[in-house]
Amino acid sequence: MSADDLTAVRLSLLVATVGVTASLPFAVLAALALARGRFPGKTLLDGLIHLPLVLPPVVTGYLLLIAFGRRGPAGQFLEACCGITFSFRWTGAALAAAVMGFPLMVRAIRLSIEAVDRRLEDAAETLGSSRIGAFFAVTLPLSLPGVLAGVVLGFAKALGEFGATITFVSNIPGETRTLPAEIYTLTQTPGGDAAAGRLVLVAIALSLGALIVSEILARRLSSRISG
Repeated sequence: MSADDLTAVRLSLLVATVGVTASLPFAVLAALALARGRFPGKTLLDGLIHLPLVLPPVVTGYLLLIAFGRRGPAGQFLEACCGITFSFRWTGAALAAAVMGFPLMVRAIRLSIEAVDRRLEDAAETLGSSRIGAFFAVTLPLSLPGVLAGVVLGFAKALGEFGATITFVSNIPGETRTLPAEIYTLTQTPGGDAAAGRLVLVAIALSLGALIVSEILARRLSSRISG
């Protein structure tokens, strides 16, 4: 592969890793709220979380541009307060990847939390543990296979994210040109079909490898929990 291809692969791995890592705590909190919470507007919150799955990716990217662009309210605040810039930066690509993969993470983690017997949590509370303590001592360990599955799904989605990313941060070589954007660029370049085919194989290998590793780790975690 060329230097540009390797840069795109490294950038995609960086964007996917940062996006998933930054959104994981929020995904766990959202999944816990949907699985255990009882509050007005729960259905609306569920719909908003899963909205990126049904919206066209370019719409999600446009909304991110409006909110987190240099002239957007969130973008201006973060740049002035923390020096964080998303527009036309790889950080913006990570934000877009996190938003697109967030619903998949929440859904997997929520199902895993709902599968935990609430009587175990009640037993921990009767032994003196707080509700938060019961979550970290009982619910979260038992939900780890689902959390891991959510992380892998979010990572795979982030790795293949294209529409929201290119709408939000464009297609800048070395900065926002991730693996899907590089493949798209090569397909639009005369004689670039062979290079695009190689990158397609790389994308398949990365996604398949992540799924295989997650399956192995999930089985080990399940056997440790059950054992």
